[in-house]
Amino acid sequence: MIDCGADWLSRLRRIDPTAIVLTHAHGDHASGLAHGSPCPVFGTPETLALIARFSLAEARAVEPRRPFSIGMIGFEAFPVEHSLRAPAVGYRVTAGSAALFYVPDLAALRDPAAALHGVDLYIGDGATVTRSMVRRHGRDVIGHATVGVQLAWCREQGVCRAIFTHCGSEIVRSDARVIGAAIATLGQEQGVEASVAYDGQRLAFS
Repeated sequence: MIDCGADWLSRLRRIDPTAIVLTHAHGDHASGLAHGSPCPVFGTPETLALIARFSLAEARAVEPRRPFSIGMIGFEAFPVEHSLRAPAVGYRVTAGSAALFYVPDLAALRDPAAALHGVDLYIGDGATVTRSMVRRHGRDVIGHATVGVQLAWCREQGVCRAIFTHCGSEIVRSDARVIGAAIATLGQEQGVEASVAYDGQRLAFS
């Protein structure tokens, strides 16, 4: 399981995950662990420090750009720009010859060539479709990159499919068919098959 937001509080033991991997420590990504975890939790040292008050079964530190495995699934964390208080990463996830990149919150991807090389699917930040939510704090950028900007990264790195999750008001307050068509059109302009994630969605890789 990747991330465990506050809406998962008290639900973990019903699904009984074998491991939880965190992208960052914001409450909508980590506060589902406030009552503890039934399995090991993986996160960067900064993320684990920010949730140290939680009674985790086992905390395992993840070092950016140092691959690790959970069972037969490979992970590699890539630092991204998003928040100064809760530093975030995206994960390159591999199984056999299939690879995806998962990053639910980001303002900028520091090394898109390394993160997205050979990736079959990009699962990205759906907080905003066209309206910029990126702000500058000195040399740092914080907030959320638009769907359009992320699709451009995919085009530049040869990623042919993208799905957007962790959706903001531009998506959730719109008619599903209308916004779905708009994102598909943005993807077509970049040569990328683009869509919005939905609850219970399952993906098959060959």
